[in-house]
Amino acid sequence: MTNSLDQQALDTLFFSARTQNGWLPGDMSDEVLKKLYDLAKMGPTSANCSPARFVFVKGPAAKERLKPALSSGNLEKTMAAPVTVIAAYDGEFYEKLPELFPHADARSWFTSSPAAAEETAFRNGTLQAAYLILAARALGLDTGPMSGFDKAKVDAEFFAGTTWKSNFLINLGHGDPSKVFDRLPRLDFDDACRILGE
Repeated sequence: MTNSLDQQALDTLFFSARTQNGWLPGDMSDEVLKKLYDLAKMGPTSANCSPARFVFVKGPAAKERLKPALSSGNLEKTMAAPVTVIAAYDGEFYEKLPELFPHADARSWFTSSPAAAEETAFRNGTLQAAYLILAARALGLDTGPMSGFDKAKVDAEFFAGTTWKSNFLINLGHGDPSKVFDRLPRLDFDDACRILGE
């Protein structure tokens, strides 16, 4: 890969993109959600482990199931968003490794170490959820990622009897520009980075 994106694409993904706090009315088709996942899944993960699991919560009945787990500050905007994604990860992701990483016995790397499996699932699942945010922006959608919810309630409601665990939520749709907060500052390079030479 040698070609860099133009400024318009960079604006779409980073500079002009914002975390949304309000949503315009509308629906989102299953086809759009499938296209979104098919783009996000192409990002790299350790040994192609792909532990992220996504539950697209849309429609009044599904949103009502999620409602009791939401913090008061996130309640109104989440109920108004066309879709809320439960970004989760599968603690037993390694069961798919014979398919996803067939040239080595990668499954045994994790079945022998529950701690390594959990760390790998959480790290790479979080990474894949970030890819989903960028994929949504690339497709012209707005996102509102958030942590303000009761994970235990979400896991009990949506993942009981499974090996999936919730990580964070992402509201998805077309944002209401009047509800966007002013952009907050970011750390300068010298505050956040070090370059180590020879």
